[in-house]
Amino acid sequence: MPAKVYTDKDADLGVFANKTLAILGYGSQGHAHALNLKDSGCKVIIGLYPGSKSKAVAEQHGFEVFDTAEAVRRADVMMVGLPDMKQADVYLSDILPNLTKGKTLLFSHGLSVHFGLIKLHKDIDCIMVAPKGPGHMVRRLYAEGKGMPALVAVAQDRSKTALKTALAWAKGIGSTRAGVLKTSFKEETETDLFGEQAVLCGGASALVQAGFETLVDAGYQPEMAYFECLHELKLICDLMYESGIAGMRFSISETAKYGDITRGPRVVNKQTKAEMKKILKEIQSGQFTKEWVKEHKGGLKKYKALLKKGEQHQIEKTGAYLRSMMPWMTKKNIKGVQASYS
Repeated sequence: MPAKVYTDKDADLGVFANKTLAILGYGSQGHAHALNLKDSGCKVIIGLYPGSKSKAVAEQHGFEVFDTAEAVRRADVMMVGLPDMKQADVYLSDILPNLTKGKTLLFSHGLSVHFGLIKLHKDIDCIMVAPKGPGHMVRRLYAEGKGMPALVAVAQDRSKTALKTALAWAKGIGSTRAGVLKTSFKEETETDLFGEQAVLCGGASALVQAGFETLVDAGYQPEMAYFECLHELKLICDLMYESGIAGMRFSISETAKYGDITRGPRVVNKQTKAEMKKILKEIQSGQFTKEWVKEHKGGLKKYKALLKKGEQHQIEKTGAYLRSMMPWMTKKNIKGVQASYS
């Protein structure tokens, strides 16, 4: 059965009349939600920890900024725009003590609530509004009169009007212009984690590195391996993004198409899918979240070591060197990898 889609006609910004909305955190999503809601006529304040570097930015954008606890006291609806692993501590210290009956807590990702890192106050509503794109695009599309599609969900509905609040927020950030799908905290969290781990980040990174290594180990130049296994991936992803897998196949050569449909299933095969199912079960059972919480509390030793190992892979130096030869490409040397073979 197709998911329910909500649009502008299904949402009412009047829900926020005489109410104060707080954004706790002013990062990628937080700043976009705040600016869009303000431009939609809502009263918005920002909550930050003392000494936050984001305070000056938020004030430049015309917002009143308060310490997190005070923002929660003043607000009727508050968005927790903090990293997953910081939410529980801030919730206990600043949010929960200042929640009162009738307030609404809003998340853009369901991990903390779904896996019990946060125990909800019994007299509040808890909802989710999750745009399906980065904050800068949420803001840009709104400014262009468009909108980023989003998900909405309700975890706790004490008022019996929680969905109306979620839809009003989605309208305020422009998402109902494009379409909003109803989901659950469970579905959003588990599918989001699976997509990141098995396909979008983990799966894609491992596939690219394995392909690069296979060619280099066979004696081919690393530059050729980089072009064929990483650089051209964007072209294929863009085609899939715009027209789906069938549309991508329509746009490539017959030779590429034949190799795709006959060799692809040999790479991503029954064994691969069995491992994907294991990953999904680890997510569903809470095993992954427990592991991640333990890693974070332990100082991120394994996390940092694995990231460092990845940064030292030959594909990174090869790529930095080749990208330096592409004047049309926006350079983002985020980790300071040198464009050389030294």
